[in-house]
Amino acid sequence: MAKMIPTRNEVAEEYTWKLSDLFPSDDAWRTEFSRLHETMAQLSSYKGHLGESAQTLLAFLRLQDQMEVDGDRLLSYAFRKTDEDTRAPAYQEMSAQAHNFVVELEQALSFETPELLAIDEERLASFYQSAPELEHYRLLLTRIRRKKEHTLSAEGEELLASAGSMGQAPGSIFSLLNNADLTFADAVDSQGSRHPVTHGSYIPLMESPDRTLRESAFRSLYAGYGALKNTCSAVLSAQMKQLQFFAEARRYPSALHAALAETEVPVEIYHNLIETVHQHLPTMHRYVRLRKKLLGLDQLHYYDLYAPMVADEQMEVPFTTGKDLARAALAPLGEEYLRMLNEGFDNRWIDVYENQGKRSGAYSAGVYGVHPFVLLNYTDTLSDAFTLVHEMGHALHSYLSNHHQSPTYAGYKIFVAEVASTCNEALLIHHLLNGTKEPKRRAYLINHFLERFRATLYRQTMFAEFELWCSEQTQQGRALTADTLCAKYGELNRLYYGEDIEADPEIALEWARIPHFYYNFYVYQYATGFASAVALSQRILKEGKPAVDDYLRFLSGGCSSDPVTLLQGAGVDLSTPAPISDALRYFDHLLGEMESLLGV
Repeated sequence: MAKMIPTRNEVAEEYTWKLSDLFPSDDAWRTEFSRLHETMAQLSSYKGHLGESAQTLLAFLRLQDQMEVDGDRLLSYAFRKTDEDTRAPAYQEMSAQAHNFVVELEQALSFETPELLAIDEERLASFYQSAPELEHYRLLLTRIRRKKEHTLSAEGEELLASAGSMGQAPGSIFSLLNNADLTFADAVDSQGSRHPVTHGSYIPLMESPDRTLRESAFRSLYAGYGALKNTCSAVLSAQMKQLQFFAEARRYPSALHAALAETEVPVEIYHNLIETVHQHLPTMHRYVRLRKKLLGLDQLHYYDLYAPMVADEQMEVPFTTGKDLARAALAPLGEEYLRMLNEGFDNRWIDVYENQGKRSGAYSAGVYGVHPFVLLNYTDTLSDAFTLVHEMGHALHSYLSNHHQSPTYAGYKIFVAEVASTCNEALLIHHLLNGTKEPKRRAYLINHFLERFRATLYRQTMFAEFELWCSEQTQQGRALTADTLCAKYGELNRLYYGEDIEADPEIALEWARIPHFYYNFYVYQYATGFASAVALSQRILKEGKPAVDDYLRFLSGGCSSDPVTLLQGAGVDLSTPAPISDALRYFDHLLGEMESLLGV
């Protein structure tokens, strides 16, 4: 019998996040929404006055910090409520109001950067002298003034800010299409039983030992996207065009340059990742051949990529067990880290299970002055245990940065966002492998971590290469149609996975279901973050407290320095190919151990 997905009100409260920590009610949110519009008007009143005196500039920056804190709470409540059930009209409206608020705030503050740039160096130096409290904002002001060549006039900045809602439209449209409107036919297993195909159930279905079920789920999912491929291509094309528009408006050489400038990351790191992974593609091809051999298949298909390669080995990990595993695996990070972890477990930071209409996937969203909120769609698998430690890594990174940095510098750059999460995963696999010498169980666990390598370092780099190609096509004035997107995506799959897997036509549609293509050159950071995390976890396990202290300082750093420098302080230098190469050599080592354990 097909498993029924519960409605939201059928989920036990203990497995839902506690949004009353943000606002006690929707009415309280609406009251704050009105009040923040008044604060927005106060910020606007500084227009034309930022260069008048040190005290005026200081008062403006402090008010802006407070608006950042209060606005963060406002937005988080709206978006979390929407994600509980994306079909709910009331919260769709609330989310739309929150998006509009962001656009209005950007418009209201569009004068800020031009006015700050207009203050000459001598006058700004005198401001620091007459108001020593401004020293706190020196790094912020330096970063803003560094962007002088990419900043427009006050009128131009106001125009770009007013275009913000149009820039958000492709991502919003895709989210509604993907989470609220798109449905899939049930998958049918080898016994004729039906299984709902949802975003939350798809990967567990792909991990089933029943190949008939896997193939059915695979074809069901891509039939859904295939029916909408022209709509999906139009939305993705619109995303690339809006990124190119803003990059050109700000006089960046490309959308990639514009995106990475925001995170203070050299574009060479992006290209270096792709080039280094290309050098190690033969190891991925070897892994694919091993999978084909262990599954005993004449033809390996893409719906076989998640199937267990070690027969009769499987771990069911209920949520309670997942929390216990997390505590044990993360113990090397020290008592204080475990105290924060348990605080999250015990105080409903986490929305655990899937319900009808709930946003797919998983994420963590930090909120300054409150605590992070973690969305899961937990289905009691080993993968879910890894997702739990992954998202709690994000959560505690936010928690530490928010506790150790002011609102000005608490928000860490997305370049380092995946480091803490993946370091937790590396510590979990180490803990699990340490717990068994039994060859079959070790092979099962190694296979799981090899899959993380495949899905994160290799696959996300393939995504990054595809996203870069889409951007370059757009910059060159070439159309992104369903056919051209499928052709390129199919070509990249053949490059990354090799000749030992069948070229299923459905996989060429995978681009249509990846929400991260609407995140503006985000995906490459999963790969660089994974490589960094492997290095950090190995240092923590080898060196103990000194490495942990460096790591916790990194987690507490927010954006108090550029992200490459912060990582260097923890012992990882991504300005060189070494961390990527070292991680891929570790993949090769684990692959060799698995081959040895299984005698192939």
